[in-house]
Amino acid sequence: MDPNLLEILACPLCKSPLRYQKQQQELICKADRLAFPIRDDIPVMLEDEARVISLEEYDALH
Repeated sequence: MDPNLLEILACPLCKSPLRYQKQQQELICKADRLAFPIRDDIPVMLEDEARVISLEEYDALH
């Protein structure tokens, strides 16, 4: 993920910053507990495509 792109991307719902999870290829919004997928190096920033992260996953985020 390009660091410059990550700096300008925000959650489409609440506009919070996103955290990049390289291993899962997802962008995480901690405020909404959503994980947006990255497909073919393109972030899919659609609410319908996001998954809700579990409380365990949320607690594991630093």
